[in-house]
Amino acid sequence: MMPGVTYRAPTLADIITTLEVDRRGDRHFVATQLDNPAHHIVGGHIAGQALMAASRTAPGRTPHSAHVYYVRAGDARYPVDLHVDVARDGGTLSTRQVTAVQDDQILLEALVSLSAPVDSLDYHQPIPDVPEPDSLVPVQQQLAAFADEHNGFWVRPQPFDLRYVDPPPRLALELGEPSPRTRMWWRPGEPVADDEVLHSCLLAYLSGTTMVETALAMRGATPIGTFNALIDHALWFHRPVDMSDWVLSDQFSPSGVAGRGLTTSTMYNRAGQLVCLATQELYFGRAAA
Repeated sequence: MMPGVTYRAPTLADIITTLEVDRRGDRHFVATQLDNPAHHIVGGHIAGQALMAASRTAPGRTPHSAHVYYVRAGDARYPVDLHVDVARDGGTLSTRQVTAVQDDQILLEALVSLSAPVDSLDYHQPIPDVPEPDSLVPVQQQLAAFADEHNGFWVRPQPFDLRYVDPPPRLALELGEPSPRTRMWWRPGEPVADDEVLHSCLLAYLSGTTMVETALAMRGATPIGTFNALIDHALWFHRPVDMSDWVLSDQFSPSGVAGRGLTTSTMYNRAGQLVCLATQELYFGRAAA
């Protein structure tokens, strides 16, 4: 986010519409981007689009993991071509390689694994002991004292309702010691169609846009005026996520080195089941790297 620039966050309808990539062939898709003042393609968004394209080539199977490498920045004013290669179709698992291209340059490479339903042992680590989301105030209320900063950036309407257990980045600046952990509840601001693949793509989008906050807090920074770029992003989908209810994201930044910041997120549904694990690394060095 550039200082002094008014920014309208995309609506939930904008995000869903652009995640539904346009199919141009058996394995060729075109993905419309979400433009912003810097015209940067949003990493979590294009990762969700790659996940959607891969899923469209494996009907009857749903994502269980995605490993994404962001090769170079693109221009969000223009669409991106997604090319899907079928690496394998087994009895249970399918593997797809997705290459995102703009102006003949590779922006992203992803490996996506999809699975047919399987009956097997089901276990998971328990959800952390945190307050219920309904007992917490929306982030806009939490940051009301900073409403006059950056053209209202902190209190702007957002497509997701965010309820922070730990201080969000702007409040974290006021603390003497940064916390390596950020826990937040979130859910879409409007109803979402009952589609497991779409829900997984929305989760990829949100993890790509919120996990950066924990690494920023460790650096004593916020998204305002801080250059950062996703290097890689990995997700493991353990159970279907229900986008009609709250999801807890328990985020942790275990390390920062050489201009990079590593973050992880363990996500649970309202019933306390672990639905997804995600890891990403961000670059905070020079913009030209």
